[in-house]
Amino acid sequence: MSEVRKFTKRLSKPGTAAELRQSVSEAVRSSFVLEKTKVVEPLDYENVILQRRVQIYSDPLRDLLIFPIEDVSISIIGRQRRTVQSTVPEDALKKAQSLFVKECIKTYSSDWYVVNYKYEEYSGDFRMLPCKSFRPDKIPSHVFEIDEDFEKDEDSSSLCSQKGGVIKQGWLHKANINSTITVTMKVFKRRYFYLSQLTDGSYILNSYKDEKISKESKGCIFLDACNDVVQCPKMRRYAFELKTIDKYSHYLAAETEQEMEEWLVTLRKIIQSNTESLVQEKKDAVESVQDDESSTQGKSENILESLERSMHPELMKYGRETDQLNKLSRNDGRQNIFSFDPEVQRLDFSGIEPDVKPFEEKCSRRFVVCCQDFSLNLLAQLSDTAEEGPTNVEPFFLSLALFDLKNNCKISADFHVDLNPPSVRDMLLDNSEPRTEGTQGHCPVQSLVHGIPESCLRYIKWGVFSVTNPHTEIFLVARVEKVLQGSIAHCVEPYMKNSDPGKTAQKVHKVAKQVCSRLGQYRMPFGWAARPVFKDSQGTLDANGKFSPLYKQDSGKLSNEDMLKLLAEYKKPEKTKLQVIPAQLNIVIKDIPLDFTNCFTASFIPIKPFGKGCEDIAVEVEELVPEVAKYCYPFTVYKNHLYVYPLHLKYENQKVFAKARNIAVCLEFRDSDEVDAKPLKCIYGKPGGPLLTTNAYAAVLHHNQSPEFYDEIKIELPIHLHQKHHLLFTFYHVSCEISTKATSKKQDTVETQVGYAWVPLLKDGRIATLERHLPVSSNLPPGYLGLGDTESRKQSSMDAKWVDGAKPLFKIRIHLDSTIYTQDMHLHKFFHYCQLVQAGAKEVPGELVKYLKCLHAMEIQVMIQFLPVILMQLFRVLTNVTQEDEVAVNCTMVLLHIVSTCHEEGLDHYLRSFIKYVFRAEKPSAKQVKMTHEILVLSMATILKQSADFLAINKLLKYSWFFFEALAKSMAMYLLEENKIKLPRGQRFPESYQHALHSLLLAIIPHVTIRYNEIPEESRNVNFSLANFLKRCLTFMDRGFVFNLINDYISGFSPKDPKLLVEYKFEFLQTVCNHEHYIPLNLPMTFSKPKLQRVQDINLEYSLTDEYCRHHFLVGMLLREASVALQDNYDIRYTAISVLKNLLIKHAFDNRYQHKNQQAKIAQLYLPLFGVLLENLQRVAGHEALTSCPVSSPASRDEFICSFPSPSSRSSLIADKDPACGAALPNGHAIKREDSKGSLNLEGATSSLDQCENIRRSSMRSSVSHCSRLDQFEIRTLLMCYLYIVKMISEDTLLAYWNKFSPQELINVLVLLEVCLFHFRYVGKRNIASSCMRAPGPGERRLAVSPPASCRVHDAWLSKHTAADRKSQTMPALRSRAGVRLQHLGSLETSFTLNHNAGTSEADIVHQALLEGNIATEVCLTVLDTISFFTQSFKTQLLSNDGHNPLMKKVFDIHLAFLKSGQSEAALKHVFASLRAFISKFPSAFFKGRVNMCAALCYEILKCCTSKVSSTRNEASALLYLLMRNNFEFTKRRTFLRTHLQIIIAVSQLIADVALSGGTRFQDSLLIINNFANSDRPMKQDHHLLRQVMLQM
Repeated sequence: MSEVRKFTKRLSKPGTAAELRQSVSEAVRSSFVLEKTKVVEPLDYENVILQRRVQIYSDPLRDLLIFPIEDVSISIIGRQRRTVQSTVPEDALKKAQSLFVKECIKTYSSDWYVVNYKYEEYSGDFRMLPCKSFRPDKIPSHVFEIDEDFEKDEDSSSLCSQKGGVIKQGWLHKANINSTITVTMKVFKRRYFYLSQLTDGSYILNSYKDEKISKESKGCIFLDACNDVVQCPKMRRYAFELKTIDKYSHYLAAETEQEMEEWLVTLRKIIQSNTESLVQEKKDAVESVQDDESSTQGKSENILESLERSMHPELMKYGRETDQLNKLSRNDGRQNIFSFDPEVQRLDFSGIEPDVKPFEEKCSRRFVVCCQDFSLNLLAQLSDTAEEGPTNVEPFFLSLALFDLKNNCKISADFHVDLNPPSVRDMLLDNSEPRTEGTQGHCPVQSLVHGIPESCLRYIKWGVFSVTNPHTEIFLVARVEKVLQGSIAHCVEPYMKNSDPGKTAQKVHKVAKQVCSRLGQYRMPFGWAARPVFKDSQGTLDANGKFSPLYKQDSGKLSNEDMLKLLAEYKKPEKTKLQVIPAQLNIVIKDIPLDFTNCFTASFIPIKPFGKGCEDIAVEVEELVPEVAKYCYPFTVYKNHLYVYPLHLKYENQKVFAKARNIAVCLEFRDSDEVDAKPLKCIYGKPGGPLLTTNAYAAVLHHNQSPEFYDEIKIELPIHLHQKHHLLFTFYHVSCEISTKATSKKQDTVETQVGYAWVPLLKDGRIATLERHLPVSSNLPPGYLGLGDTESRKQSSMDAKWVDGAKPLFKIRIHLDSTIYTQDMHLHKFFHYCQLVQAGAKEVPGELVKYLKCLHAMEIQVMIQFLPVILMQLFRVLTNVTQEDEVAVNCTMVLLHIVSTCHEEGLDHYLRSFIKYVFRAEKPSAKQVKMTHEILVLSMATILKQSADFLAINKLLKYSWFFFEALAKSMAMYLLEENKIKLPRGQRFPESYQHALHSLLLAIIPHVTIRYNEIPEESRNVNFSLANFLKRCLTFMDRGFVFNLINDYISGFSPKDPKLLVEYKFEFLQTVCNHEHYIPLNLPMTFSKPKLQRVQDINLEYSLTDEYCRHHFLVGMLLREASVALQDNYDIRYTAISVLKNLLIKHAFDNRYQHKNQQAKIAQLYLPLFGVLLENLQRVAGHEALTSCPVSSPASRDEFICSFPSPSSRSSLIADKDPACGAALPNGHAIKREDSKGSLNLEGATSSLDQCENIRRSSMRSSVSHCSRLDQFEIRTLLMCYLYIVKMISEDTLLAYWNKFSPQELINVLVLLEVCLFHFRYVGKRNIASSCMRAPGPGERRLAVSPPASCRVHDAWLSKHTAADRKSQTMPALRSRAGVRLQHLGSLETSFTLNHNAGTSEADIVHQALLEGNIATEVCLTVLDTISFFTQSFKTQLLSNDGHNPLMKKVFDIHLAFLKSGQSEAALKHVFASLRAFISKFPSAFFKGRVNMCAALCYEILKCCTSKVSSTRNEASALLYLLMRNNFEFTKRRTFLRTHLQIIIAVSQLIADVALSGGTRFQDSLLIINNFANSDRPMKQDHHLLRQVMLQM
């Protein structure tokens, strides 16, 4: 007692409930005895196919057994260039001397090497199949009675479907005939009559209370039973009498004489027509009887032959029906059952990785800037021709660039534009400057640039800019310059005055002409303007934006930093402080047109497409991307530019030169410091001049001894750089004085040299960039490069005269934009050492390891930019490693560092591109050295076995895909290039490599199975990538060896593993099983055994025996694991079921295997799934299905007690009989029959269920399989797989499978079919709509769309509703058999195909209903096919005891279930055909002995006779007639008393059950039956018997 108190006290403590639940859950879970799947050694695949070669090649389905030839190949794909020709210069490789430069050039000029897998599209799940038509183009629309409008008039559908429709209608008075009273006026009642023609041509007169036919008919008169119509005025005014054949009369009265006459005429015509046809029929009948008597003398006639002699076309058609014709009819227009699966309908491609694309040039946001015109307010007519019009009076020059105010930097190179008209440009021609090649005059020789005349490139007005990170604070800045003249203020002043512009223009022009002739090559700042580029951060161009006014350039604010400050000021309202120069700047920004042509790269290489004309040529302007990893990309083209920015010269304190005020900086690029050295022609010139010049000048500031510069000078660097390459700066004082008299020494007085500065380009072998501060020398001594640093200046004997004591007076900045040179020290040293080793230098032990370790410090952006070059060199080093394991491991560690860095930066797609297109395993230089894949495997295993470096181990596991992909490609290229692909698989790779692979696998297993909790992401990744690698190995290697690897890996898992590990296991299996040749890997063929052994093991190919799993290794392993998973919790079951279903969907849609024989062979592989389902039959059936299948009579209950065989006995269905669960039916529950009306008392079933639930929760029970319920989604998925296999498998195989079962087990096979009908029944649009509209409760799971984690909550919800269902069943039982079925519709959670993410519009609901209807119809037809074949195959067993046996009862129940489950109109047509055949085959079961089957069938057929669907009524009427006809024939044409009585009982029962709704429809059906009898010649003589039955009905 004290213990109890303690426990209850503990319960009150907050937070302990969850802990208790967890402990109980663990206790229950630990009590389940989950037997570990037995390890089965796979077959020696290569040996088997060699030994059975004759069998395989003689097999007509050998495509399912043989791997195709040339499955793998290598293709060399030409590198796609966007330029007309390669960006790499033709002789680049010859000129290059550095290993790094050489490898870069090779990378940019080489083609892609791709390993092609011919059937790769088939190596993923079903979504990746090349056939994308998973869903039918047009989904058929099916009619279901449940969807008919219940509020619609029950008889209107009948009237609408009648042959002739309504013939006449109107008010009449009808006499209420009663034998106890005479007919008087008082008993006449006013009714509204409709005279209509039925589908069989007969006529009916219906009466209603009013004109509306929405209510029940008050009576009906069949006119084919009438033989006369006469007036009877004595009865009532305007009255008439309708006389019947049976001496019975109907009295009617019209309201007017005219109406009476109209009715009489109409009715007489109909009666006369009926009488004439009746006379003809009697005449024909007499003749036919005579013919029949003569033709049937001496032989008996069966029912089908009798029907063929009928005059009714429908009966004649039925007489010709055969099983084969019915089967062909069912096969017409069939659908693939998986087409309506939720996942197939959704086709969610989110989980599929996109196609790997090759490296390509970065595609930023690009736009074109079109410069059209620039004009100031001083204009004059300078040209003699009037066409040109007034122009600026002096030349102006524009340079455009992008500035990023947000990140405070300049983000593009300068785009220089000359918009001056020809007359203004001519002002510069007088400036003949013989000293330099950098003049602005015409080039004497017309040269070509990549085939384009250089003259076309002189005045380019279109610039293509690109921006990686667009936003609203990016500005396009236009700087305006003019020819050097004086101070900025002095030069701007005339343009800002408003007085006498004409006179001022002439004056300014006159001065400008003199200035241009003398100082034409010098520029000075003038003004600037800016405009925003983008509207938003998505890159939308601000096309309507305009440039700001032209602001005067402040001589003290020239730098880029100052420009950014000016832009910030321009954005503010107080920007008016800036002085405005009146001007018109016409520059347009627009998106690049689709047909954009004639564009050059920044290196002036033409881009495709390029026309022949020279008009509207554009050039790309280089983007200066920030050195951030996320903006970097692997280089793919050759580019080798250097941007030099002179920044500042401090000359205010110099004492060397008398005049040094108007200072011009001239830049040259030289390769020698000798006296006679010449500058290299590699500097890009300004517009109007040659493309490349030898020098460039910066803009000059007037009278400024400490000038700032903003110029950008672009240099095309040579391919090979050495220590002598340097930049030489020469400083000139420019005299701006304008002499009125021209002298011969004019040129000598223009500029005076005032100093030199130089900077070597290389420092420690690398290009030194960033800002540099240089001393200035007044002279240039020979060998001046030796005076580079302070020490050398002190020790040098050269006579260098330093300005201001060699202080760093000149500041510059250098920016390298090259794809062949790196500034990273570690990368440079690594390649330099590799070059030395290649050149034959002796390797120093440990030196290479040192350089490899230093690569970990490499800059990320450099790593990404040169990614293909670096990775290829590392693999090269790895391949050529000798016996030094440390080098290989360290090389792999560097690879791992690069791979992990790329992933961390979100750039792993570059790695995928590298592996697929660039990586190429090179042959080792020494013969004894191993191949890349061999060394890499050893290195990976070594790293994984290290216990110290867990960080490296975790990274290798996490990013293992890269290494496995490299292994696979290396193996493929080795086989193809060495031609080893033609060798037998066992000889392709050395044993050492197989051993290494096995070691790697063993090294991986503990990291997955033990460390999974510690490193979930890493273990999941390596599990998946290993599966993909082994899948590839099945293509390359000995398949038996790979099977063993798979087996070893799976053996590392345990049945007691947590959910995460089970998911890993199934993900691994799913990946491997998705192999493109999965079917041949499973060898779907018979493995013949010796006769004795064959007799002993008849289950060889039908159940999950060791032999089966050995011969069909992958499918056997998958089915075994799935079988074990079904005994586990929901999440694990869900995973296993999903894997299995997706694999079957893939088979169903694989266009290589669409022939029915191929599909049958594939389905045969999955035959053991039947046994798995039968073992779990109780759980698959589900509570709802089991309680909805009532037995028919108390007498037959004991016959149907089916025990479920226990799994220990055989691989099919056995279970322990448990007294706690009561006596079990095929459905597993004890159900007691209360009465003959079909109602159920489910108390026994309820108590059994409750006891089973208790058993499941108890830790004392050992089996979980009996009562652990599967949910609706699991059941339907499993059954869908089952139905696919049943549909596709060959009949011979299916019969052989059935033949091994005992009668008891056969019944369970039939139960499974019945369960299929129940779980796929169509629930109607209303139920689907309510399921769709119903908001999900907290944690409630949506089928097929929600993750499995919430399913336990759903199960609890379903249990609650099921309990409520049970509670409601304690009320008085419904008399309707349909009552039980209908009660469960409310608890059906949702539609199988319902996609709740799709929305809840009416169109969505209609679509979901369409899918549900199609799947229900397809399931119905599949079950119908199966049960029809079953009845043919087991006819003898079914006929035993005159058909009164459990097997026959179950077959009949399934036929009845078709009618009960509300099938579609199309499906019911085939159901009725099968029922006709069934009755014809087994008449004794219906008409001899017990009446159960006949009674049940009559009840269901009569219910169908009231259907709202006219075709169903017609079919039901025909079936009812044929039932009577068969009964009549069975008694040798004496009577059909049994059917007669059962029909009368059924009608009474339907009335009692309130199931006989739609009286008029029922009357229609009776008329149809009557019509059949009238047209059936053999029945003419006994027609009165049938009429008697109809009258009683």
